[in-house]
Amino acid sequence: MQTKTPNFFFFFFFFISLVLLFSNPAKSDPQTNLLNQGCSQYNATNPSVFLANLNDTFLDLRSQLTNSSTHFATAQQTRSSNPVYALFQCRDYLSISDCLSCFSTAEAQIRNCSKTGSNGARVIYDGCFLRYESNTFFDQTTLPGNVAICGNNTPSVQNGFSSEATGLLTDLTTATPNMNGYFAAATMGSVYGVAQCVQTVSVSGCQDCLKVAYGNIAACLPGADGRAVDAGCFMRYSDTAFFAANQTMDLTPLLNSGDILGATELRGPLNFRYKDLKLATKNFSEENKLGEGGFGDVYKGVLKNGKTVAVKKLMIRQSSRAETSFEVEVKLISNVHHRNLVRLLGCCGKGPELLLVYEYMANSSLDKFLFGDKRGTLNWKQRFDIIVGTARGLAYLHEEFHVCIIHRDIKSSNILLDDEFQPKIADFGLARLLPEDQSHLSTRFAGTLGYTAPEYAIHGQLSEKVDTYSYGVVILEIISGRKSNDIKLEPVNQYLLEWAWKLYETDMLIDLVDSNLDPDDYKIDEVMRVIEIALLCTQSTVASRPTMSEVVVMLLSKGIMQKPTRPPFIDAANRVHIDTSTSAASSNATISISQTSAR
Repeated sequence: MQTKTPNFFFFFFFFISLVLLFSNPAKSDPQTNLLNQGCSQYNATNPSVFLANLNDTFLDLRSQLTNSSTHFATAQQTRSSNPVYALFQCRDYLSISDCLSCFSTAEAQIRNCSKTGSNGARVIYDGCFLRYESNTFFDQTTLPGNVAICGNNTPSVQNGFSSEATGLLTDLTTATPNMNGYFAAATMGSVYGVAQCVQTVSVSGCQDCLKVAYGNIAACLPGADGRAVDAGCFMRYSDTAFFAANQTMDLTPLLNSGDILGATELRGPLNFRYKDLKLATKNFSEENKLGEGGFGDVYKGVLKNGKTVAVKKLMIRQSSRAETSFEVEVKLISNVHHRNLVRLLGCCGKGPELLLVYEYMANSSLDKFLFGDKRGTLNWKQRFDIIVGTARGLAYLHEEFHVCIIHRDIKSSNILLDDEFQPKIADFGLARLLPEDQSHLSTRFAGTLGYTAPEYAIHGQLSEKVDTYSYGVVILEIISGRKSNDIKLEPVNQYLLEWAWKLYETDMLIDLVDSNLDPDDYKIDEVMRVIEIALLCTQSTVASRPTMSEVVVMLLSKGIMQKPTRPPFIDAANRVHIDTSTSAASSNATISISQTSAR
């Protein structure tokens, strides 16, 4: 009788599998060390409805994290008198599975507040942050209750640790607001550190929050580790690595972003000599010409120190008054610092023409990638990043700079792209250089037919919502790959905005999407949402259009939005058609605009 012997190979491979399983260096670590939690002292008026809405928002958050492989999500349920707004964010160095695990832990913890009927709560872990409220809070940054959480250990290498940590935290505070996604991870000597802001806050909000966080976390030194938590940001340092080495970033380019010539806020713009700029541009030659704009032609220039710049010749009449205004306004514009705005480096007011010197954008302008020889090369993620970045830049000009700057001529040719295809708005502030008698439609206005809001084009009524309208049109161009004022394309005799509205009314918005986009590259519901945001921006009633900071929040959140109302249309005969039932801009249904209004 044959006896059975153990299957040697089975046990061998089983043993090897166990060894590999438990020795895998890619360990899972959701970092669920609880740092801070709190429940609102107020209760929902209808707990059962509020809880149902809360459940829906949590399901929405989990769906976004799972299906979009994202580290950030917002959700809202506003269909009742007990609305719920929720936000989740995990550190970018976590894997998606660890991010989901951290969310599960945070959801279970935060439900201790919802069980008691609390209408607001937050939980903060090393790896993630979860919050819900009965009112929107997505733009909040620093609030009372911001705090530092310090460890009790001393660093293993004490010599120079505090100075290294201080330097790293300072760099993180400066660089993070300039990062895509507001997240940075870096090392300095034996110190590891991260900083992160909520993606829906403004650049200045991120800056303010991190300055407070830095002030808090600095009190943890010379301890080996510390954290700073707040409503809109998080900061952490340690003498022990808590993120993978491949997550480390080089912060150096972001510490002096755009400052390639040494011009600073304190020094103001550099003054260039006319003959130096003439030499740099090869006597403003055609071969160096980068483009033409409403305010003048732009030329590529190479300075004596080898730096490449863009030089704009302004088409503004020379006079002693114009020269004085030029110097004042250029100083103002040169102090505008934002990652989505082209940096003004210097100027020349002594010469045959007034000249402005800007940082050079190698990828030229957005219109080249939408309608020019590079048409169709932008994927959906690049287009979405351009849409969001442009909104952030406009929000800064309107609401965050100490003087409200209305661009007046937002269009795809005025949006430049850097080496990473991040958008930078050009020509902002130049409308302020126009003499007063040139700022109205009767002589000359700063705008372009097809982009300009009707209340400004017709009546000269200027507000930030003029830029909002133009921005909405640009969104439609980015998604469709079609020029706003090109009626030669199918369907014929329709401007882009009119076509988009008709598609919206007939539930055919998908037809607007550029055929050059790979259908597997985007989600239909995400694209449809962005188109609806564009239509909200182009509504006839000025007050109905969102502010640009509201647009940023809508783009980055997934909640329910209001429905857009009918926009004004411009037909092939250059007539503006406005729905008089919703617009205060005009008492007539059809108003003529002369062809000379367009540039």
